[in-house]
Amino acid sequence: MQPRPSSAQSLPSAVVCPGTMRGRTRMRVSLAFVEHRVNVWLRFGRPARETILDRWRRVAIFEPDALCCRVKWIGNDYGTALWQLMVLQAPMPSDGAQRVAGVQPGARILLRADGVIQVKAVLAAIDAIEASGIDPCVVAVTYWRTVGNRLAARQPLPGYTAERHAAHLARGALR
Repeated sequence: MQPRPSSAQSLPSAVVCPGTMRGRTRMRVSLAFVEHRVNVWLRFGRPARETILDRWRRVAIFEPDALCCRVKWIGNDYGTALWQLMVLQAPMPSDGAQRVAGVQPGARILLRADGVIQVKAVLAAIDAIEASGIDPCVVAVTYWRTVGNRLAARQPLPGYTAERHAAHLARGALR
């Protein structure tokens, strides 16, 4: 009978993959700009780090649980071919994530708006939130989900008031 190796020897060393840091998965959002063809930018979000790949592309890296809003516009010779807006939340390591093109390893999609009318409505809602002095990055996740559901149901978007934000902060303090 052979001696059993100690548990410290039998465990493989930790492997750190790109985009992770000590078991924490970071969300990487690809951004691009090519005049009259592609414009993918962040409407709001506080990336932990940004990497400029070349003149047209960069990558924004977000900590787990961080929020951002990515707007994608694609055009061709005839005009706008795609206009899309997503409010994304970086997944926690234990959470599942949805695959999103240009987002690694994925994200929780809180809100998705497609087309000029929906994107402009959400951009107006974000402008109203900022005008009230609230950072869109700290808005309640449930608000973004509600806006997404209202868009899908083609109903008017709810406003995000200071009272709603105070309730969100109070709920967070109780946790």
